[in-house]
Amino acid sequence: MSSSVITFDRVWKKFERGEGHNSLRDLVPAVLSKFWRPKPADELQDQQFWAVRDVSFEVRPGEALGIIGPNGAGKSTSLKLLTRIMRPTRGSCSIVGRTGALIEVAAGFHPDLTGRENVFLQGAIMGMKRADIVRKMDAIVEFSGLNDFIDTQVKRYSSGMNARLGFSIAANLEPDALVIDEVLAVGDMAFQQRCIDRMEDFKRAGVAIVFVSHNLQAVSTLCNHALFLAGTARAYGHPDDVIRAYVASEDAAAESANNDAVRIQVVRLLDDRGSVVSGPVDPGSLLTLRTTCAPTVQAKNVTFEFMVYRSTDNLLVYNGHFTNAEIGLAEIRPGANFDVHFRFKANLTRGHYRAVIRIYDNIIQRFLAEACPPATFVIEELQTWSGIAHLAVEASANAMSPVPAGVVEQSS
Repeated sequence: MSSSVITFDRVWKKFERGEGHNSLRDLVPAVLSKFWRPKPADELQDQQFWAVRDVSFEVRPGEALGIIGPNGAGKSTSLKLLTRIMRPTRGSCSIVGRTGALIEVAAGFHPDLTGRENVFLQGAIMGMKRADIVRKMDAIVEFSGLNDFIDTQVKRYSSGMNARLGFSIAANLEPDALVIDEVLAVGDMAFQQRCIDRMEDFKRAGVAIVFVSHNLQAVSTLCNHALFLAGTARAYGHPDDVIRAYVASEDAAAESANNDAVRIQVVRLLDDRGSVVSGPVDPGSLLTLRTTCAPTVQAKNVTFEFMVYRSTDNLLVYNGHFTNAEIGLAEIRPGANFDVHFRFKANLTRGHYRAVIRIYDNIIQRFLAEACPPATFVIEELQTWSGIAHLAVEASANAMSPVPAGVVEQSS
């Protein structure tokens, strides 16, 4: 780990669930009990729980680590431990060099100071000289887009304005390491893209980056490694593999209780050559979702539902229905396994997606099965700014001859 800028080595952190003491009568026994019945610091006492359990990672110069996971998984706690806002119960963590950090929107800002004054405050906290902060001021203000509000007290700022200023400070004061928490969840799309572009610049410049985000597309695009955190490390490695594990975990938690009626044994996503999709695919690629089903019930009127969701925001981008007669299946019956193939063109913009099937009995009006975990895939392309549908737009321009002076151009 000697070459790492950021080190998180077997870290544990415990907290105590809120237990208020509203009177001296309640407080004194509570304090005395800790003295008379002491327990080792690394053991849980009453009302305590582990927020982070035995988590390790390292980030070298020019690398970015994305941390993903559900709410309450210990993601923000890990960043606070890393930046020494908190101390770990066990283990150690460190950052070598100057750190640019945005852990919480407006955290560290003095509400009665202006945006400009807070830039000087944050720069001083980072150990920068006043002359260096002055030299960077124009770049910070320009990046944030807050030219008209930089001399306004930050207590008048919206959450998006606070995020703009916080990221601009962290990103413009020449850090060796950048630690960011959910900056891509606030601010408009143009600012979010500028944040991603700036982090790409930092990677090329050798800055080590750790950022927490629910934006799985950004994690897939920007990061060298990803960590799926749920109290403990559930998956660590290549971003697409970790995202796939996270999405599968989230869907498994919501799995239908009726899946025993038709057991979906195999779910595979295949390319146009029949090979299992293992990496990013281009927009418009021909894909096939193949499922092997093992019924335990009989049904003659069944609907097969094919859905595609964008994992980033759980947006439903397609929902198609096909009856068993339409796909050439007379009925389903116990012991008669069958395959279902859904062929589709992935006319989608860049991002992380998952394909799901559900089987519905139209007679008894009940879901018989839901493919879980689903098949996941990543669309890789760089042209679209936003949206879902990939329209294969081709842009071109023609140089126009200048109109000679004194000549009036007639419109046809």
